[in-house]
Amino acid sequence: MRQPVYLRPPKSSDEREFLASVKKSGALHSPWTLPPSTPEHFRAYLERMSTYENAAFLVFRHADDCLVGVFNITNIVRGAFQSGYLGYYVFAGHERQGLMRKGLEAVVRFAFRNLKLHRLEANIQPTNVASIALVKACGFLQEGYSPRYLKINGRWRDHERWAILAP
Repeated sequence: MRQPVYLRPPKSSDEREFLASVKKSGALHSPWTLPPSTPEHFRAYLERMSTYENAAFLVFRHADDCLVGVFNITNIVRGAFQSGYLGYYVFAGHERQGLMRKGLEAVVRFAFRNLKLHRLEANIQPTNVASIALVKACGFLQEGYSPRYLKINGRWRDHERWAILAP
């Protein structure tokens, strides 16, 4: 059976749809994330994600090739660690439909099979109930709590630390 979503790396031709989706999703993303919202920021994102230490995935719905969301694996550390940090966001109109869950399942498989990672870690603000539910549903376990962990939208914010290990 065909999956409801597919993943692919972002490319420059995605800029228009990506930026329109970010604009439409401002209220949904605040205060949790600040995706690239200008052509310059999008181009910088593409450049940053094309390095060996990062991997980016756009999530598209199979039925109509509509852009649903984004997953990024950043700060990939090799050697004895084999780990990366997971970030993600859904675009407005696609939340709570199970599409990001299918996308995350595919990203986790890719990270462990293709990137040969041993661990993926997601740091999520405690009030972001939907993001916590997503990682829990995909088998991530809460490992800890990090006060004032990341500066987002000009404020240091607490985060819960969630992780999943390769089978």
